Amino acid sequence: MTKAEIVELMSEKLELRKKDIAMVIDLFFEIVKEGLRNEEHIELRGFGTFEVKTREEREARNPKTGESVIVPKRKVPYFRPGRELKAISKIKVT
Repeated sequence: MTKAEIVELMSEKLELRKKDIAMVIDLFFEIVKEGLRNEEHIELRGFGTFEVKTREEREARNPKTGESVIVPKRKVPYFRPGRELKAISKIKVT
């Protein structure tokens, strides 16, 4: 599902203009990104948690040459699904 499809569904259900829905969704994404830039813990109950984790420096190999390279320490965004979201993935498909 794309952002445009989400906007369409929300617009139909809420009877609001697509332009207004898209602005709200864009603002939500900007707030989440800014929070992650500031290394804030963002918790959406029933959905999941966004946070920033630090990956330590490590040694890796260049797959083309086999040469050993050092991957520097870096910060990466991380999403941990909440219980309710995890429960959806356990539904059996027949």
